[in-house]
Amino acid sequence: MTRVLIVDDDASTLASIARTFRLAGHEAVVCDNAARAITLLQQERFDIVFSDVVMPGRDGLAMLAELRELGVMTPIIMISGQATVDMAVRATRLGALDFLEKPISADKLLLTVENALRLVRLEEENRQLRRRIGRHDVIWASDAMQRVMAQVDRVAPTESRVCIFGETGTGKELVARAVHERSGRRERPFVTVNCAAVPTELIESELFGHEKGAFTGAASRHLGKFEQAHGGTLFLDEVGDMPAAMQSKLLRLLQEGELERVGGERPVTVNTRVIVATHRDLDSLVQKGVFREDLYHRIFVFPIIMPPLRERPEDIPMLAEHFARLVADQNGWKSRGFEPEAIEELVRYGWPGNVRELRNIVERLLLLTDAAVDAATVRQVLSGRHAKPVAHAGSGTLADRVLAFEREAVLNELSAHGHRATDTARALGLERSHLYKKCQQLGIDIKAERK
Repeated sequence: MTRVLIVDDDASTLASIARTFRLAGHEAVVCDNAARAITLLQQERFDIVFSDVVMPGRDGLAMLAELRELGVMTPIIMISGQATVDMAVRATRLGALDFLEKPISADKLLLTVENALRLVRLEEENRQLRRRIGRHDVIWASDAMQRVMAQVDRVAPTESRVCIFGETGTGKELVARAVHERSGRRERPFVTVNCAAVPTELIESELFGHEKGAFTGAASRHLGKFEQAHGGTLFLDEVGDMPAAMQSKLLRLLQEGELERVGGERPVTVNTRVIVATHRDLDSLVQKGVFREDLYHRIFVFPIIMPPLRERPEDIPMLAEHFARLVADQNGWKSRGFEPEAIEELVRYGWPGNVRELRNIVERLLLLTDAAVDAATVRQVLSGRHAKPVAHAGSGTLADRVLAFEREAVLNELSAHGHRATDTARALGLERSHLYKKCQQLGIDIKAERK
């Protein structure tokens, strides 16, 4: 059912247009002034707005301009009994979807709504398609990823919260998108926030939004990510890095379904599905008092664990070919593939940076060759990937000596623990993902060292 807001200072016009829409099965809400309409559009969801132009106080064009400044993008159709070409041009430039002259027949009103909503859906589908094509596909051949996607198919149609665990670069956002695309919310927005990338002092405004004048620089109202994702899905990446103060406010929102913008005076209701992801051990963070236990239980409903790329080597050939096509298309290059021996080299590599690293390596390989990528080019790129000159522990600058000492310490622990990453990380007091990053920094390939 379409929800329509009708704005006009003439009571008979409001009643007539509202009756037309209600008889056609739509929900019609009426409003007799622009100020009230602006408030309604910020607090409630409407599919389309019909607004008169000439009204006492703030007219329809001023209302349209203010709504666009506030970031309210609901389709608006202007109507007027005093229409001029100049008025229609101004309305179009301000972002009006259409302009109708009074009096308007019932058939004309209903056809305009149908056409407008079809256009809006088409534009949104095109935007989503441009965002998705080639970039947001989940590619897999392994049993490990088959199990992941089976979990996605099971949880996607529900409203359950999903918590995705995995090392950096394993494709957690892609899986979150897959959940959204398979859900009943697929036609609504999918919005992402990297909690680790937003400064602590800005994260509340980023998530909840703010009112005009709430702080220095807040020149206008800003809708936060939760409101932007209303009706759809919000993906909170690296939720384990969320500041403690923000954790309590997130918990309240998840419990009540309401938020307060920074500087706001009343709560705003949102209907947003939340999917979170982290590379960190949330259980450990809870035990240390860094992450709220009550929030943990709110978000930890349906866990999905992303396997690192080194544990699903069957996926590497398909991913490499996929990225090669993607890079070639983006740059207008002739399609190039990989010789079988080149694929074997890629499969043997340890991929500490996971799928993200593979994507970057493939692009580098294509930049170095005009034909099919061969094994020699792969070995050249991978051998220099993490190679860094490391000075002897007794010579060089202090930084060189520290690197040499760290490298020796890591190699010794790897040897002492049979090159088992989990045991080595525990002995060094590191998380497993941090051990891989440290090895990457020091030029140590754990998989190669195991041989």
